[in-house]
Amino acid sequence: MIIINLDVMMAKRKMSLGELSERVGITLANLSILKNNKAKAIRFSTLDAICRALDCKVEDIIEFVPDKKD
Repeated sequence: MIIINLDVMMAKRKMSLGELSERVGITLANLSILKNNKAKAIRFSTLDAICRALDCKVEDIIEFVPDKKD
């Protein structure tokens, strides 16, 4: 499972969703979908812009957690 830790990085940088939206150039709605782990995909250009705005690495935002076997 892929986990998006965007809210964690935003908190560490003390940046609001609105400020990040302005810096990255995507709508609040789309950024919120990504932040809440509802996104099905993300463009590399968007990911690049988010990493630049938050001064972080991709692995700070996206995490892979193996699914638990029943």
